Amino acid sequence: MNPTERPRISATIITYNEERQIERCIQSVHDWCDEVIVLDSHSKDRTKELATAFPKVKFAAHDFDGHIQQKNRAIDMAAGPWIFSLDADEEASPELAQNAARFVAENPEAQGVRIWRTTWHLGRFIRHGGWRHARYRLFRKGEGVWGGENPHDQIFLKDRPHWQRNRGPTISGDLIHYSFRDLSHQVDTINKFSSIIAFTRSERGTRFSLFKMIYKSMSKFTELYIVKAGFLDGMAGLIIAVSSAYATFLRWAKLYELKRTGLERPSNVRPDYRVPDAKSQAKDTSTTNTEAP
Repeated sequence: MNPTERPRISATIITYNEERQIERCIQSVHDWCDEVIVLDSHSKDRTKELATAFPKVKFAAHDFDGHIQQKNRAIDMAAGPWIFSLDADEEASPELAQNAARFVAENPEAQGVRIWRTTWHLGRFIRHGGWRHARYRLFRKGEGVWGGENPHDQIFLKDRPHWQRNRGPTISGDLIHYSFRDLSHQVDTINKFSSIIAFTRSERGTRFSLFKMIYKSMSKFTELYIVKAGFLDGMAGLIIAVSSAYATFLRWAKLYELKRTGLERPSNVRPDYRVPDAKSQAKDTSTTNTEAP
């Protein structure tokens, strides 16, 4: 499809030390998007060098103050009337690229469309346990905003009631998510993300609950492995369900540590990270997927 036959599309990506993945990510959108906004958080590796080698890339840097804040900042930088927002560890499949461009051409007044996100982990695509889901990633500028709870964010469309936030049309093709290099990387990520969540909740006055620490950890395993059929992914599904329960436990354990010891913040939370005012950030902790970052 000739890009001149449809409204312009801006791809937006935020980065920090993403030299391993940024080329794959940009390549997957470079041919069908009209510009690629890369908003970096002062990477120490070759991220800038690799990203700026692509002609359509507009590269900028800003201090990191949260995933949601940084992603919305990247949207503000985009010139196109349509936004395709993805992470540096994701890539658009060829089928998704074709159908996304077609959707924009045929539905110029739509608010947006949901896209299937499929995670590759432990040597296979994970299709159960809540790890494959449709979310809004392609939307008209001004109609969508990143919200939720850092670092597990998602896009909300304007004027949608809570029960409709993840409903709407989908298009064929997958946004492929390479979430972890290996199981050790997943453990490192669980440690980092649970610290961010505990710190955020502590700053907002959430009280520690022994009951919730135990109950929510157990129910998370049951949810992913039984209710959402994670067992159909074999051994990978079992590992994911157990690690997800552990991630839930860690959030509450770290919240206990912060409240009990007076620790300012977990040692692996960046010193420049600030918790935004809850009133200025869309909150929806019940619908975010907290195990496949």
